[in-house]
Amino acid sequence: MILGSIYIDQSEGRGNGVFTSEDIAADTIVELSPVIVMTEKERKLLDQTLLHDYIFEWTPKGMVMCCMAQGYISVYNHSYESNCEYFMNYDDNTIMIRSVRHIEPGEELTINYNGDWNDDKTVWFETI
Repeated sequence: MILGSIYIDQSEGRGNGVFTSEDIAADTIVELSPVIVMTEKERKLLDQTLLHDYIFEWTPKGMVMCCMAQGYISVYNHSYESNCEYFMNYDDNTIMIRSVRHIEPGEELTINYNGDWNDDKTVWFETI
């Protein structure tokens, strides 16, 4: 499920991003997409490719795996002051994006790559 008003467009200085053509109210489910789960061994191979930048840690019951999200999930850009948050459902192998505040038409939808929408810990690509 992908909200009908969201679309992919260029995000200034960040490549592709996810945007909305209509108002999105706070606490709206924006997207619910399946994921492809991969093992720790497969993760090590992915880390050697461009896909490294588009995968998510997937750690059900302490297991060390990763996943590739389908839909638009891998296109949401990072922000420490994100307007959306994501939730992983390990039982259903899905990721859900939900708005945390009202989002205006034309505004980019962002998530915090740290997992919690308001986590200000430095993300990996800013330490390189």
